Amino acid sequence: MSHPGTLILIMAAAVLAPLLAHAAGRWIRIPLVIFEIALGILIGPDLLGWARPDAVVDTLSHLGLAMLIFLAGYEIDFAAVRGDTLRRSVAAWLISLAAGLGIASLLSDGTGALVIGTALTSTALGTVLPILRDSGDLRGRFGTVTLAFGAVGEFGPIIAMALLLSGRGAGESAALLAGFAAVTAGAVFWALRPRPPWFSRVVAQTLHSSGQFAVRFVMLLLVSMLALSAVFGLDALLGAFAAGVLTRLVLAGAAPAQSAEILGRIEAMGFGFLVPLFFVVTGIEFDLDALLDGGRELLLVPVFLTLFLLVRGLPVHLLAPRDLRGADRRALALYAATCLPLVVAITAIGVGEKVLDPGEAAALVGAAMVSVLVLPPAALRLRAREGAASARAERGEGPESW
Repeated sequence: MSHPGTLILIMAAAVLAPLLAHAAGRWIRIPLVIFEIALGILIGPDLLGWARPDAVVDTLSHLGLAMLIFLAGYEIDFAAVRGDTLRRSVAAWLISLAAGLGIASLLSDGTGALVIGTALTSTALGTVLPILRDSGDLRGRFGTVTLAFGAVGEFGPIIAMALLLSGRGAGESAALLAGFAAVTAGAVFWALRPRPPWFSRVVAQTLHSSGQFAVRFVMLLLVSMLALSAVFGLDALLGAFAAGVLTRLVLAGAAPAQSAEILGRIEAMGFGFLVPLFFVVTGIEFDLDALLDGGRELLLVPVFLTLFLLVRGLPVHLLAPRDLRGADRRALALYAATCLPLVVAITAIGVGEKVLDPGEAAALVGAAMVSVLVLPPAALRLRAREGAASARAERGEGPESW
């Protein structure tokens, strides 16, 4: 099928997904991304065979992943996550990386172990954010801590990919990463400087016109950081994340009154078109045959799901800030162990460079899909239970009345 037909099918799946999620919500809350990926698998070559990605679809899908990571970077409020919370989140991820690489060396060898080990340390912050936003947990102490641990779980694997999976020597990769960091630090310094008065005026005057200066400026920042990461030979996701951080700093300083509305327009572009396209294409490209053909690959799905919980979730639970209660600590660990976009990206690199077996890649992605399906709903139930217990405590009801 030509790419216009494939695009129609993909967008039809993107439209159908929220309808299915809404209908299922009367019985069980299932993350929207599950329906998007499942519909992609359905129309993909391994089932109905209606849709096959081409160059145009692949390009749009890559933009969707970049937009997802960009929005994750934008959500990070470094003023809120710095200090002890940030130190704990970094320490938890470093423990996850050491454990992931150690365990992966038992399942695979060479660069394949690096791919699997890095994938085990990731957190799907871009996937968790809409869930936190819809549940009302994003603004508050729990949301701030989740953002901190999720940001490191998103940013850490990107750095690890740049250092471990680039195919270059460790020294060369570190030098290129340092160069990118230096340029990005200069951009952050520029973003923190006050913008001239005309900048704010143009933002306000064109926000409701065809000019859309602010939205165009944000897109310029995004593509510039993507280009910068390409110049340094680093993964585009690093540039997308940095662009989100820069955009937040610029808008907070230059147009604080309009920043929420500007973000709403960017989110409409992202969650309305590019991000669902990425997830549907992920389903289309999912190698279902490789997963089902071999018994080992299918058995690896629960193994990898367990490893996501042990390698990523357990260190987060142990190092969560002391002010989080037991249920909230467990919910934080479940959110941190939820993964998908980076698992897809990391395994795609591994398969493309022929260092990871397609069956193992399918098992990793399958386990990541299951993590998105089961872990956030479990975290939501824990949070709801904790909220109900707190409400009863405030009313002076003892445990015997529960």
